[in-house]
Amino acid sequence: MIDLDQYLLSTNELQTIEQLLSQSGTNPSLDQLYVLMDQVWRECGCSANNYDHKNYTAFYSHPIWLLNGMFIEQHYGSLAHRRNIANAISRLRSTKVIDFGGGFGTLARMIAQVDHPPLVDVWDPYPPAHGIKACKPFGNIRFIEHPEDGHYDALVCTDVLEHVHDPLALLASMTKKVGIGGHLIIYNCFYPLIQCHLPSTFHLRKTFDEFCQMLGLQVKGLTEDNHATIYIKISDQQPDWKKIRKRERESRLSHIMDQWRNENPYASSLMYKLALVKADPLYYPSKLIKFYKHGS
Repeated sequence: MIDLDQYLLSTNELQTIEQLLSQSGTNPSLDQLYVLMDQVWRECGCSANNYDHKNYTAFYSHPIWLLNGMFIEQHYGSLAHRRNIANAISRLRSTKVIDFGGGFGTLARMIAQVDHPPLVDVWDPYPPAHGIKACKPFGNIRFIEHPEDGHYDALVCTDVLEHVHDPLALLASMTKKVGIGGHLIIYNCFYPLIQCHLPSTFHLRKTFDEFCQMLGLQVKGLTEDNHATIYIKISDQQPDWKKIRKRERESRLSHIMDQWRNENPYASSLMYKLALVKADPLYYPSKLIKFYKHGS
């Protein structure tokens, strides 16, 4: 049950959240929360196919995200996932951590209280006043506007990249914040659970680790509950964006064709091959040249 009295809310935030809860009750399920979030998404005029800064700002600044944070803090599974991320940070003996997109502050507060507590910077494009106030009693947490490149030995990021129209650019920016030998703990949800999960990111469901590797990261393992992936930064080379974007187009095409094949299980693979040639006319010639050069 969500108890609004324990949160630091403005009059407008309180009234808006009370109005939302009047539709679901004070103990909403995850599905009910998603219905409310979709409702606000539509009210703000957002579109998954067209980024409008004004509309997106209205949505991600809306008190629905405070309600989302409140839900997480009373939802056993969500709290357990974050506790395991905090435990991973503790085991890594990280000293400077950035919580990327964690404005509500739940995870930051958990990390701030582990054994050998690190300094925790929280970066969020729309930091809620409640998150900032709730973290003030912790001397090792601060909210920042411009995180420094190479400044951190660990970064945590949960449920962020599926909301972004160019997740690979943001991922590249994230990797820059961590020094060589540092760690990134990332969880993504590239699934159509809610309208603000952008379909243009769903292809990364299968290829995300590949793009991480192209950006100098290597998979180290998983958190204890197998929820989030732990990466280690092994190189600091400049991204080869021509190569990355080419692979991104291929990944998107593959995802589209997977969907098409799922809908048409008896269809020939010829359609896929034709679509591949259309997307990348040099795909088969390059493959043939590689075969003759390397015998594979």
